[in-house]
Amino acid sequence: MLKLIEFPKERKYTTTLAGRPLVIETGKMAGLANGSCLIRYGDTVVLVTATASKTPREGIDFFPLSVDFEERLYSVGRIPGSFMRREGRPSEKAILASRLIDRPIRPLFPKDMRNDVAIAATIMSVENDNLPEIAAMIGASVALSISDIPWGGPIAGVVVGYVDGKYVINPTSAEREKSAMHVTVAGTKEKIAMIEAGADQIPDDIMLNGILAAHEEIKKLAAFIENIKNEIGLPKFAYDSAEVDPAMYEDIKAFALDRVKECLDTDDKKVRDGRLDALLKEIAEQFSEKYPDSPKAFGECLYKLQKYVVRRWILDEGKRVDGRALDEVRPLGAEVGVLPRTHGTGLFSRGQTQVLTVVTLGTMRDSQELDTIYEEENKRYMHHYNFPSYSVGEAKPSRGPGRREIGHGALAERALEPVIPSVEEFPYSLRLVSEVLSSNGSTSQGSVCGSTLALMDAGVPIKAPVAGISCGLVTEGDRFITFTDIQGLEDFFGDMDFKVAGTKKGITAIQMDIKVDGLTPEIIKEAFERTRIARIQILDEVMLKCIPAPRPELSEYAPKMIRIMIDPDKIREVIGKGGSVIQKITADTNTKIDIEDDGSVCIAAVNLEDGERARKIIEAITKDPKIGDIFEGKVTRIMTFGAFVEFAPGKEGMIHISKLENHRVAKVEDVLKIGDTTWVKVVEIDEKGRINLSRKDALNELEAKKSPQA
Repeated sequence: MLKLIEFPKERKYTTTLAGRPLVIETGKMAGLANGSCLIRYGDTVVLVTATASKTPREGIDFFPLSVDFEERLYSVGRIPGSFMRREGRPSEKAILASRLIDRPIRPLFPKDMRNDVAIAATIMSVENDNLPEIAAMIGASVALSISDIPWGGPIAGVVVGYVDGKYVINPTSAEREKSAMHVTVAGTKEKIAMIEAGADQIPDDIMLNGILAAHEEIKKLAAFIENIKNEIGLPKFAYDSAEVDPAMYEDIKAFALDRVKECLDTDDKKVRDGRLDALLKEIAEQFSEKYPDSPKAFGECLYKLQKYVVRRWILDEGKRVDGRALDEVRPLGAEVGVLPRTHGTGLFSRGQTQVLTVVTLGTMRDSQELDTIYEEENKRYMHHYNFPSYSVGEAKPSRGPGRREIGHGALAERALEPVIPSVEEFPYSLRLVSEVLSSNGSTSQGSVCGSTLALMDAGVPIKAPVAGISCGLVTEGDRFITFTDIQGLEDFFGDMDFKVAGTKKGITAIQMDIKVDGLTPEIIKEAFERTRIARIQILDEVMLKCIPAPRPELSEYAPKMIRIMIDPDKIREVIGKGGSVIQKITADTNTKIDIEDDGSVCIAAVNLEDGERARKIIEAITKDPKIGDIFEGKVTRIMTFGAFVEFAPGKEGMIHISKLENHRVAKVEDVLKIGDTTWVKVVEIDEKGRINLSRKDALNELEAKKSPQA
C-alpha cells in the first residue's frame, strides 16, 4: 500500500498592503533552498527562493549575486506564442524586474563574501491589480531574512502613483492608467535603498513627497518581515572572507599613495588608465618577493587605494579627479543630421562620454508584439541601447545586449515616453537606437539627450525636450557630499549614481543605484536640486542651441502617413479574397497599408503621391458610386459599342462609344485600348445596378475645374 507523504507544517503570516491582503507562507515548498516563501498578494502568487553555494567561487573580485524573475505564462492562463510553446529567454520586462529586486538587496550583503547567491522568483499567478514584481521583491527579502545566508536586511518595496492630485500606494490597474507617475521605491526601516520612476513631467517636490509617502509604507512592511525573521530565522553561516591582507595593503599604501594621486589627477581616462597600468607593474615588482602568493591581490590593493584617494579628495578638499567644481558639468557637445539616409540622428557628448541615437519611423504594423504576463500586448515606441566593448577601450566580441544594456535602454525609453505624441497626433511606430561610442560615466543619460536631439531631427512633434544627468555621493558616517555629473571613476568609488531625466517642467524618469545601505530624505532632496539645475542648463545652453524645435517636415526617406476611415463592413472588400486586393494595391502604389477593425486605415509611403493613389483606390472600393462621381479607371474590355472600365477593384462600368469624345468616334480602338487608364464619370445606374460611364463628361468637368474662369 502506498504511503502518503505528509507535507511539512507551514507557517502563515498575514498583513494588509494598500488595502489588499498580503500573506507569506513558509515551510511547505522548496525545502532544500536556504530560504523560501510563497507570497500571496491578492490573487498574485510568487514562489521566491534564496540559495547559496557552500564554498566561495575562486578567482573573482566581486560578490556573485544572481536574481531571476521567472515569468510563467500559465500565471495568466496563456500558452506561449513561440514555436516551442514554452517560455524561452527572459522578456525585457522580466529582466527589468530582476534588476529592480537586485538593486536594493545587493548593498546589504557582506562586501568580502564570494559565495554564489541565487534568488529565484517564480511567478505562478497574476492578478493585474497586484504587481508580481512587488510581491517578488518582498518575497526575496523574506527568503533572505529567514535563511542562513549573511544579509543585512530586511527591505521592502512598493509602487507609488499620483492620481487626481493624491498619492496612491500600489495603484490598481485602473489607477495606473490615470496615474501621472509610476515610482517603485525600496528601502529598509531607516533609509531609502532604491528608486525607479517614470513620470509625466512631475515637479521635484511632488516626486520627493511621493517617495517619502512610499517609505512610510515600507517601514511597516520591513517591521513585519523583521518579526518573521525573529521568529523563524536561521543563524547566518560563516564564510571565508575575500578581504585583502591588511598588512599587505598598508605596505602598498605606504609605497604607492602619492603615486596614485599623481595617476588620478587628470581628466583624460586613457592617460589615467595608462598611468595606473604602469604603477601596478611597479607594485608587482616591489612586492612579489614579499608576497609571492598574492599577485591578484596587488590589483585589489591598487583599487582600494584609488577609492581611498577619490573619496578623501571629495570629502576633505571638495576636489574631483578632473578638477571640476562639485556642481560643474563636463564640456558638452550636440549635433544633429549626422547620417544621411536615416530618419533622424542626434550625437551628444559629455566629456569623454559620447552617444549617437538614430530614429527610425515605421507603420503601426512595425510595433513590437509582447508575450509576457502583463496586460500590455504591443509597444509602439521602442528604445534600444548598445554598449560595445570599444566604448571603454576593450577588445571583446559582441554577444548581444546584456541586462545592463536592456536596463539602460528601458530607462531612456521611460524618460522620453511622456513627451512622445499620441498615435492620433503622430500615427507612427518609433524605434530609437542609442549607440554608445565612448563611455566615461552616465551613458544612459547621454542617450536621453542624444535621443531628444534625434527625435527633433526626425521631425517628431515631441511635447517638450528632455535632458538627463546623474548625481554622485560620498558618505562618511553622518557626513555626505553630493556632486553633479559623475564620471566613471566617481561611479566606481562613490556611493551613488542618481540618474534623473526630465523637461524644464518636471521629472520624467529616475533610476537610483547605491552601494550603501540607503539614503536619507536630505540626500535625495539635494540630488533632485542638483540634477534639476543641470538638466535645464544642458537644455538651454547646448541642446536647444543645436536644434530649437522639431523639424517641420519628416525626412525624405521616412514614410509619409495618410489616415482615413472606411465603413467597417467594407473592410473585406479592401482586403479581398486571400488578401488579393490589398496586396495588389500595395504593389501597384509602393505603399504599406494597415487596417484596424474599427475601419481606420493607415497608408504609409515614402512618396506622398503614391500614398494619395492608394487612398483614392481604397475610397473607390469602399464608396458606393453615385451619379456624378468621377473616377480614374483601367480599360478591361473593348466591344464594338463601347469599352468596359474597372474604376475600383471589383467595380466596373461601361462607356458607350458615343460617350468617349466630344466628337463622333468611328471605332472604340481609335480612343482606348485594353490596359489604358482614363477618367470616367458615372452618368447612369440602372435598376439592376449596372453602371454607365462617360469619358467625355469626366474630361470636360476636369478641364473646367482647371480653367481660370472656374
